[in-house]
Amino acid sequence: MSQIYEQMALDGLVDLKMTKAAEVLDSITQQAAANEWSYSHFLGRLIESEQQFRLEKNITMAYKMAKFPYLKSIEDFDFKAQESVDRKVIDELATGRYVEEGRCIALIGPPGVGKTHLAIAIAKLTCDKGRRVYFTTAVDMVRKLNKAMHENRLHRALQMMTHPSVLVIDEVGYLELSKSEASLMFQVICKRYDFGSPIILTSNKPFSQWGDIFANDPVMASAALDRLLHKSTVINIKGDSYRLKEKRKAGGQIMNG
Repeated sequence: MSQIYEQMALDGLVDLKMTKAAEVLDSITQQAAANEWSYSHFLGRLIESEQQFRLEKNITMAYKMAKFPYLKSIEDFDFKAQESVDRKVIDELATGRYVEEGRCIALIGPPGVGKTHLAIAIAKLTCDKGRRVYFTTAVDMVRKLNKAMHENRLHRALQMMTHPSVLVIDEVGYLELSKSEASLMFQVICKRYDFGSPIILTSNKPFSQWGDIFANDPVMASAALDRLLHKSTVINIKGDSYRLKEKRKAGGQIMNG
């Protein structure tokens, strides 16, 4: 009779698509019998195995879909070299509360000071929880959307930018956008704001110059900033470029050598 019930349990787990639980059912059943587990203990261990399996699967998928150009961690960031960055603020963002709060993150500063590093490091932690992230540069994003618009598939392309839990837009302001491209970026910002979904962005331009980014349209720029900054954490990074520092350091070593 017990074999019949075991088979029923196995079939039920398969029907519920709990494939990992079905796979380890026999093993956990034997452990439960040997250690005289309670029914709740047995059930908890069975569910835990399925949850861990699904989390690992979601994490793998999240990283695949994120399209990070490379991976960075907060521990890798040189806070001593960039004293304008408050470690406590970064550690708070690392908790992921900003995602639940729909709070945007803006990393502003000159090239080479670690903006992209921090953006990836913070977003990566969201992937570690099995949640979707998408990384793109501002130019790549608007070009893809512009292409999709001309191919009558803009709605689907916009969904790619609005559905992830976190959207990282890197290098906002490095190149000027056309009126059409600026409008497309504005649509992304508006849609994510409406969904309460945060954006992590990096820019070399202070907010006072965002009219230049949005095709010299101060009204559109103001409306975009109004949504981005409504709930946000702004991190202004000052100092010299890491790359310039390394170049100077290398040059100094050569001269001294």
